[in-house]
Amino acid sequence: MSIYEYTAKDLKGNEVPLSEYRDYVVLIVNTASKCGFTPQYEELEQLYKEYCDQKFMILGFPCNQFGNQEPGSEEDINEFCQVNYGVTFPMFAKVDVNGDDAHPLFDYLKDNAKGLLGSKAVKWNFTKFLVNRNGEVVDRIASATSPLKMKSDIEALL
Repeated sequence: MSIYEYTAKDLKGNEVPLSEYRDYVVLIVNTASKCGFTPQYEELEQLYKEYCDQKFMILGFPCNQFGNQEPGSEEDINEFCQVNYGVTFPMFAKVDVNGDDAHPLFDYLKDNAKGLLGSKAVKWNFTKFLVNRNGEVVDRIASATSPLKMKSDIEALL
């Protein structure tokens, strides 16, 4: 299995096969617009711009499961990301990352990169999953970790 087996809806409602990102190093992030970690959008965009020419991709998945911090519509999310952070990497429709309604992609990510003490659940917004060029999860990075601190891990996979 790999991330290439999954599809997800973008902010406009189009179904996107993740196989479009075959041979890319991918960083998958559950995001929120009203979180203390929301300023990470700026660093994520910086990483994306720095490495996108080397087949590096960031995929943002808004989630409203943590403190109701992503209450808006897909249109609201798109506008927020554009206006406040100039986000150019792909953003997807809101998903659940935990529970019975969790998007199957996040079930796959959690199964293949456990959290602290072997836990599976995503603990908070801006949990990051690093995926190699084969579509396999290689690491789960905590919400509090600055995206820029991941540069050496990204460079090693590129």
